[in-house]
Amino acid sequence: MGGLREAAAPFVVPGPSGVAIRTRLKGLTAGDEKVLRLVGDLLGSLASRDLKARCAAGLDHDRERWAERKRTLTQESSSRWAGSITKATHDQWALARRGQLAHIQSLQAGVETIEHRLSLPVGEKGTKKAPGGYRSKQEWFAKSRRLHLLEDRLQAVRADREAGVVHVVRGGKRLLNTRHHLDAAQLTEPQWRKRWQAGRRFLKADGESGKRYGNETIRVTDDGEVSLKLPAPLTHLANAPHGRYVLTARVAFAHRGEQWHDRVTAHRAVAYRIHEDTGRGRWYLTASWTIPPVQTVPLSAARTNGLIGVDTNADHLAAWRLDRHGNPVGEPLRFDYSLTGPAQHRDAQVRHALIRLLHWAKHHGLAVAIEDLDFQAEKTREKHGRRKRFRKLISGMPTSRLRARLVSMAAELGITIVAVDPAYTSKWGAQHWQKPLTTNTRKTTRHDAAAVAIGRRALGHPIRRRTAPPPHDRSDRAGHRTVQARPSIPGREGNRPRIPGPRTRSVRAGRGENAVDQNAQHRSGRSAEHESWRQDSPPLSP
Repeated sequence: MGGLREAAAPFVVPGPSGVAIRTRLKGLTAGDEKVLRLVGDLLGSLASRDLKARCAAGLDHDRERWAERKRTLTQESSSRWAGSITKATHDQWALARRGQLAHIQSLQAGVETIEHRLSLPVGEKGTKKAPGGYRSKQEWFAKSRRLHLLEDRLQAVRADREAGVVHVVRGGKRLLNTRHHLDAAQLTEPQWRKRWQAGRRFLKADGESGKRYGNETIRVTDDGEVSLKLPAPLTHLANAPHGRYVLTARVAFAHRGEQWHDRVTAHRAVAYRIHEDTGRGRWYLTASWTIPPVQTVPLSAARTNGLIGVDTNADHLAAWRLDRHGNPVGEPLRFDYSLTGPAQHRDAQVRHALIRLLHWAKHHGLAVAIEDLDFQAEKTREKHGRRKRFRKLISGMPTSRLRARLVSMAAELGITIVAVDPAYTSKWGAQHWQKPLTTNTRKTTRHDAAAVAIGRRALGHPIRRRTAPPPHDRSDRAGHRTVQARPSIPGREGNRPRIPGPRTRSVRAGRGENAVDQNAQHRSGRSAEHESWRQDSPPLSP
């Protein structure tokens, strides 16, 4: 077993720190939509200018420059709009910096892998620890050229990071590149332009506790009235006092509506965002607020009654219930989902699979064990080579979205989530559990076996069922198997229960109940021979 990566200890996943709910703005008039577009376009242009100023400042940015940016924006909007814009700019710049660091790490991994493989002779086989040489001279030559390309990219990105330069696009880089591939995206130029303008609008405001209904910029009353503070150049469009515009639409939140109502009536901070879905021609309002951290239970308490091991795959969740000793109970379950179609459909599929899983766990009162998957550094073709199907598979797995959805949904149901190291769970699960759990009426898949392995690791048990028996000629010296029931388990050394009916092929019904009690067996040298010892009579001579 030498050379294997040491698996990290399982841990209880902390609960979510925020809540976001969304509803549709129904019944908007043409005038309402016109005002929303004008306000969004104006604030979007201010946000673009502020992002440019923040990127130009780079690493030299400080609080004084932040205050200067805010003062400049206040003159063209309002102090609260300026505060929301500068905060959003700061978050976007910080996100770009984190993405830049991840890109550097990915390039470094690719360079190291190619350099290692180029240093080996052509055709040399690899091992489990490291890949071998390239298959042919042509591939070796192509990879040597790619090495120079990656090194140039790495040098450029490192220089940008040292200088504090980031590359961001308001509206999204993907949507920007779609402009050059309208036929593939099945869009016309006016349709793309409409999406681009909607993506670059800025209509979101942070909440403030103590103010009316928790937000002075975008205000939503407890009866659903929506109004917003107009920027200074658009105050002539106001239809309410103090430069406000009240929308004709009334909103109601179907999900967490009571929580939202309690916050706004108590004048606690609620952040709002208004955006347009150009594909559907609809407007939506999103409300969000922070919540105190959910108190998680200790890991020992989550293991008390066993748990449910879950193996995450590209199209389904494989789950199996385990008792506290790590034994599979009942039948495995499979929760399917489809990752085809638009993003909203994919998200709905993931939510539907997770809610079925969590309802099953809630019914049995058990925690859920899942792998702590992170494929951010595992998608490069330098690591997986020609395995295009595998690279596509792990790229398509919604690990981040699934993890966020699972944590938030489990917190609402009071279910504990235990994360485990994913190392070798699929391999060892198939090796030690797939065949033993396969019967004439049940075909255990590799994913089902991996779910058992995940659950056993979360419970603190080894994945393998038990150690190999000692050699027959060394049983006294080698001792018994070490991975058995713990000494604290009641009945560990007790007699077997007397169960009527056939037990095994070699033990009849009613036999073997005293197999553990060595003194109850007729063995030489044991005090359990129930009759007093006496020497047999010598055989009679003929």
